[in-house]
Amino acid sequence: MTNNSIRKRNRLFVLTGLGIALLIAVLLSPFASSDPDGLERVSQDLQFDHQAIEEVPAKKLPFYQVFEEYALRGVPERIATPLAGLVGTFVTFGLAWGIGKLVARNSAASHSPERESSD
Repeated sequence: MTNNSIRKRNRLFVLTGLGIALLIAVLLSPFASSDPDGLERVSQDLQFDHQAIEEVPAKKLPFYQVFEEYALRGVPERIATPLAGLVGTFVTFGLAWGIGKLVARNSAASHSPERESSD
């Protein structure tokens, strides 16, 4: 296989994966349960949920102004969760892609022919 065909195949693989993740985030998120998650449920069952910290540290983070729980603030409730899933998927993809590029660049630099000949 040529280098160009490998790149095309990899690009198709990544874009297909991103597309599937976006479909899941947008189309299935409205069906998520509104019941408490695992930790909240256990704290309610064992009756220590009243001991929770009133001023949650996460509320001090900058993105708290945009997101609340699993939805976007200031957006109609019907589309707030799917839109949050869309944004979250793109952010996660961007971080993973960027880290992957950095790792690949560092790996390529450490295996360059100039470095091997100088050793």
